[in-house]
Amino acid sequence: MEIKVIKEKISKDEVKKLAEASFGDMVKIVIDIKREIMAIGGEMHADAENLLLQDGSKQDDLWGANLYPDLPAEDFIEYKSLINIRPRVGNRLMEIGNEEIKEKIKKIINKLVV
Repeated sequence: MEIKVIKEKISKDEVKKLAEASFGDMVKIVIDIKREIMAIGGEMHADAENLLLQDGSKQDDLWGANLYPDLPAEDFIEYKSLINIRPRVGNRLMEIGNEEIKEKIKKIINKLVV
């Protein structure tokens, strides 16, 4: 499965095509909350995470989520990923617990996905 690094806007239709090519109704993403970019696609969040690390991102700035392009705006983003389990920064679950980080992710997605 292809993984793309998104630094400029991407259409919701393109997100939908990536979702259909991967899991049908969902596509995995990893967001760099400092650089405000994301990697989209792939079978595992860790693969997208590695691509962003190679592109110059720092581990602590990367968070995983899933996009469901056919769902309404309030359900479009799911903030769950194995890469989010980070006890050293206070996140012990797959779900991102920090509301400030969730809000940053949402703003970045809304900026990149049009």
